Amino acid sequence: MIDSEVIIVGGGPAGSTCAWELNNSGIQTMVLDKKTFPRRKVCAGWITLKVIRDLKLKKEEYPYSFLTFNRLYFYVLGKKIPVRTRQYSIRRYEFDHWLLERANVPVQQHAVRHIRKEKGCYVIDNRFRCKYLVGAGGTNCSVYKTFFRKANPRSQKRLITAIEEEFKYDCQDVNCYLWFFERNLPGYSWYVPKGNGYLNVGIGGKFLGIRNKGRTIRSHWNCFIKKLEKLSLVQDRSFNPRGYNYYLRQTANIGQIDNAFIIGDAAGLATSDMGEGIGPAVESGLLAANAIINGSTYSPKSVTKYSLVNILLGK
Repeated sequence: MIDSEVIIVGGGPAGSTCAWELNNSGIQTMVLDKKTFPRRKVCAGWITLKVIRDLKLKKEEYPYSFLTFNRLYFYVLGKKIPVRTRQYSIRRYEFDHWLLERANVPVQQHAVRHIRKEKGCYVIDNRFRCKYLVGAGGTNCSVYKTFFRKANPRSQKRLITAIEEEFKYDCQDVNCYLWFFERNLPGYSWYVPKGNGYLNVGIGGKFLGIRNKGRTIRSHWNCFIKKLEKLSLVQDRSFNPRGYNYYLRQTANIGQIDNAFIIGDAAGLATSDMGEGIGPAVESGLLAANAIINGSTYSPKSVTKYSLVNILLGK
């Protein structure tokens, strides 16, 4: 049996941030993740100044590229709205790996299947044991399924379905574009250039809203890539996108039961307006870590609910 005071299930931004904060306070921490890092992660990958501040991230110490956007271009029902701001794009393949390495804690590749509580500890697959357990494994996190499903139910009205692709591309236009509500999509599509010649394009929206209109996210995607070609943003590209689902901020946000915690997408914390997940993941990871460090109660209620305020203010 491998023992650790804290075990975090999931090594993405929520889990690695939590591990980093705990390790900085001298608390024995281990991360379990079913993947080896660096690993492919589909994500538009923009981060705010608040994320940089929360992570105490110095850009000169980050070994990979940031692309800075001083203006975003919003299209709302066909109307172009330039927005002055300060935002950044990163590649999750690089960013997540760097955050996990910076945490400087043991990492085990392990797909968690069974968790039980025994004599005040949590036992994972009869291999790992801990006093504190943190679920940071995303929407399908095993910690959520085992301990939080009943106490923190998820509403299908908050379910987002998305499809996107990130690839090497010589962008002739390095601006960031977002199109809202096109073809009655209850969501938006995006064109986000990245550093070192990468580009992310994608589309996402509320699952029930799309289904109730008799459409699928794939049909919206097909129209979107035609639009990209028409605008000469992406041409002569054979796409191979990936789809995924996650939840926007839930009404019920119970983040702690006994010594078990859920953070990031495991807690359904993506912002209600833009579906931004990295900022809330980092915030919740720090909150859970500090609750463990200080012996206080963790609640995700203070985690940022809306992205647009920070975007408009350049925060």
